[in-house]
Amino acid sequence: MSSLALVTGASSGIGAAFARRLAADGYDLLLVARRRERLEALAASLPGTESHVVTADLATDEGIDTVAAVCASRPLAMLVNNAGVAHYMPMDQLPAARARELLSVKVTAPVILTRAALPGMLARGAGTVVNVAGMLAFSGPSAQKAGRAVYTGTLAHAVAMSQTLHTELAGTGVRVHVVCPGIVATEFHTVQGLDLSAVPRMAPEDVVTAALAGIELGETVSAPGVEDYGLLRAVFAADLDAFGAQSPRLASRYRRAT
Repeated sequence: MSSLALVTGASSGIGAAFARRLAADGYDLLLVARRRERLEALAASLPGTESHVVTADLATDEGIDTVAAVCASRPLAMLVNNAGVAHYMPMDQLPAARARELLSVKVTAPVILTRAALPGMLARGAGTVVNVAGMLAFSGPSAQKAGRAVYTGTLAHAVAMSQTLHTELAGTGVRVHVVCPGIVATEFHTVQGLDLSAVPRMAPEDVVTAALAGIELGETVSAPGVEDYGLLRAVFAADLDAFGAQSPRLASRYRRAT
């Protein structure tokens, strides 16, 4: 019996690459996106794989609930939370509807879908949740990424949630992983009106390879384009050092400031 994987945002880019790789690895697929015709074309291109199309808009409560019901009712071996939307623009110019769309697709949907899939995975003692984020998750201290505050925040949420949930599920047989690529050769930026054709970009297939290899290496966070993984370890160690160094006593620099 084949393992079953659900991939959101499967109609193009990294999601489609995940679908093709998982099909080659013997998984049956549940393909989720808004564009049914693209999902059906993808399913037809995967002979020998049992693929089912789920048309849903994860920017809406209805779409999230539809996919969550599938996650709760099917024996998923892998859930890939890949669906994405960007809307790069300064916070004061970001329409409320677009802000809600960003948060629904990149924060609410992964949380609700993961929550729905976990009971079955835990009961079976096996399963993997893969969240697709990006290296912008680590760019908060930079002043060079204007217009991306909300989007960057959603990616940072994916990293922190994945790390914390990985620890929460230790010993259960269920793994949680987040992959953080840089600029990838997909239509993602084109939709934002950005021409990055002259910028070196990673192939979506390489992002998938990194995520699956990272899982096998025991990494909770994979960074496909970072050669020295010690850089990420240093970030995580600094996070823990700051967390562990806190005290109920007000820090002296703030006492001096007042």
